[in-house]
Amino acid sequence: QVQLVESGGGLVQAGGSLRLSCAASGRTFSSYHMGWFRQAPGKAREFVAAISWSGGNTYYADSVKGRFTISRDNAKNTVTLQMNNLKPEDTAVYYCAAMVHSGVITTAAPYGCWGQGTQVTVSS
Repeated sequence: QVQLVESGGGLVQAGGSLRLSCAASGRTFSSYHMGWFRQAPGKAREFVAAISWSGGNTYYADSVKGRFTISRDNAKNTVTLQMNNLKPEDTAVYYCAAMVHSGVITTAAPYGCWGQGTQVTVSS
């Protein structure tokens, strides 16, 4: 399996942008679908975006569609989440995850490997 480390979180004003990166270790990174999830205080973890192992297919939550873009570089073992036009409701801890089990790519259950998370705070 893989180990995942997120970076790029921080504090930004509404309307601003952030770029989250997830660095993966392990030779099998390119065989996994990858996803980003987030968890706000007092709320359940929710799906944000996902990308297939080849990068050919991407998936987004309705709340971020048109504002966030997920991409990956299998040569560099990285997956990136570009977040534009951020809103206060985007404030959460963002987690990178590898889909190591079969299942629905937009749900958390198949993702068996998780990073430690990075905080994103959007001020109004």
